Amino acid sequence: MTDAPDALEANAEPPVPAPPITSRFLFVDVAAQRAKQLRRGALPRVERQPGASGKLERMAMQEVRQGLIGYTLPPTTPPRER
Repeated sequence: MTDAPDALEANAEPPVPAPPITSRFLFVDVAAQRAKQLRRGALPRVERQPGASGKLERMAMQEVRQGLIGYTLPPTTPPRER
């Protein structure tokens, strides 16, 4: 009998990096959502740097800058004609 988690990990593909964020408003939204996840107990994806701020918001921004946080945008609808 094989162990299922090991079989899944062996066939798992590496995560695809998130596309870079060019809008500062989108950056703030994604980082805020990630900070909320960290406050609720999510594991950080970066290590704390010695001497760096211990704020979860800073850690969330660092994760987003490094492309470690995936995000999706809602589909856009074309403007209606009048």
